[in-house]
Amino acid sequence: MGWIGEQIDSIKSLNFRQVLTQAVSLGMIVTSALIIWKGLMCITGSESPVVVVLSGSMEPGFKRGDILFLHMSKDPIRAGEIVVFNVDGREIPIVHRVIKVHEHQDTGEVDVLTKGDNNFGDDRLLYAHGQLWLHRHHIMGRAVGFLPYVGWVTIIMTEKPIIKFILIGALGLLVITSKE
Repeated sequence: MGWIGEQIDSIKSLNFRQVLTQAVSLGMIVTSALIIWKGLMCITGSESPVVVVLSGSMEPGFKRGDILFLHMSKDPIRAGEIVVFNVDGREIPIVHRVIKVHEHQDTGEVDVLTKGDNNFGDDRLLYAHGQLWLHRHHIMGRAVGFLPYVGWVTIIMTEKPIIKFILIGALGLLVITSKE
């Protein structure tokens, strides 16, 4: 039977204590990842400290599949900065450059207008119906760094879910059959 037969025999030979130990180890790994994510959220001040560029609208600066690192400080947002924002009614965040800033003299609040570097016009068509400016609560963070192409893993697993299930299944099998 080969490798698959060996794996099935290995699973059959597991006792309850081994399975429980491996389940606790897997739980600790998942919990550690969540703690690291929450820690990054606190340090960066962003609800999502890492995002993947999903389109070519920011080329040539950022390409599809690049990972951006975000930080959200109290400093006012200025024209030329690259921000990641959510639009009411849309789940997926958008990465674009601030092209105009409108500062309210009475409150000091700043509204911004964005545009993708590779797009012809501004983003007002992407905003919620009747919305002309983004407000502070729409902004998730400013891009402070990036890793090229690393986000393709996320894009592939989102566009081809079967790959995600195969990967999760293989990792689960590996955890179950490991003898340590």
